[in-house]
Amino acid sequence: MIIVTNRIKTKLGFAAKMAQMFTRPGALQTMEGFVKVEVLLTKNLSEYDELNVNMYWNTIEDFSKWKNSDAFKEAHKGPTNTEQDSPILGSEIIISEVASILE
Repeated sequence: MIIVTNRIKTKLGFAAKMAQMFTRPGALQTMEGFVKVEVLLTKNLSEYDELNVNMYWNTIEDFSKWKNSDAFKEAHKGPTNTEQDSPILGSEIIISEVASILE
């Protein structure tokens, strides 16, 4: 299993508002190899907010199919109003392989 983490920095006050949009039901749930999504809010930051969106996949190939799909493009469309400033300051993708689990 792999975990694809999108670490997103936002302007202060925006991370908690944005968190729910990453866990809305949709096409992602129908993709082969998709396991789950969890959204974490980083605590104790003072200059910006941070979300860690963890997507769990059976294989990297399953994630690649999602990333190259029309459903992915649709889910990541930006707002059509270009005059509004984005609350997103930056993001980083981190891909990890699950090496050990204790439940």
